[in-house]
Amino acid sequence: MQHLSVIGGNGVRLVADAYGDPAAPAVLLLHGGGQTRHSWRNTAKDLAASGFFAVSADHRGHGDSGWDPDGRYDWEFFREDVEAWCSELRGPAVVGASLGGMSALTAAGHGVMTTGVSCMRAIVLVDIAPRVEQAGSDKILAFMAARPEGFASLDEAADAIAEYLPHRTRPKDTSGLAKNLRLGDDGRYRWHWDPAWIIDIDRRRATRNEGMLDDYARALNIPALLVRGRQSDLLSESGARHFIELVPHAEYVDVAGAGHMVAGDKNDAFTNAVVEFLSRVVAH
Repeated sequence: MQHLSVIGGNGVRLVADAYGDPAAPAVLLLHGGGQTRHSWRNTAKDLAASGFFAVSADHRGHGDSGWDPDGRYDWEFFREDVEAWCSELRGPAVVGASLGGMSALTAAGHGVMTTGVSCMRAIVLVDIAPRVEQAGSDKILAFMAARPEGFASLDEAADAIAEYLPHRTRPKDTSGLAKNLRLGDDGRYRWHWDPAWIIDIDRRRATRNEGMLDDYARALNIPALLVRGRQSDLLSESGARHFIELVPHAEYVDVAGAGHMVAGDKNDAFTNAVVEFLSRVVAH
């Protein structure tokens, strides 16, 4: 594994872990809001084994990437971050879950609309599209905004996650959670993100409501795949079909037994679909 970094929007330093041969076709993996680059570890390893150079990056304000000095987390800055990675990786395919998917869509669509060319060679959106269910979005944000006081232990954090994701088996070994939490000077664990990015949600929602994300989707002129978790409470079947109407050439995979966290719920089915798609549309 290698460690990479670039400077994104507003001078924020972004970090990533890379797997595989740097000479192979690059695939940039962008996690969902509140997660870190480690959520893609298994998928990244599988992509590397399939002949790709897989780069899993922390978003601004997440994991080990920098926090925006002005607390700005609207789409403009996420777009600039993706563009920085695309320049560094010389036009990768991009796989984005939730926040990562919207960041990728914004970068791809904006590039086509302004220059006629996308900065990436293919895009995979994971359980996200321009039209999502408000109730599902509110549920996710409520979980992220809860417990500002943090947790006394990793076990306490694991209990909170188990309550939020009852369909998943609570792990007996909670040590892996340490990568998604930061230990404060007061001895309590808090989620590994800048609280300001939650506060900035209204700015991002305004962009969605103004229809800009629809425009970005219509502009896509690169191979596209939408992967939905069939039990998702964020992306409904109608939301997925709306995206296909906006992007008629896009492919669509509906993963049974998976919710919004598709890769975590059904990793094998998810990874197989992504590898098969990228192997066809990205020249080795």
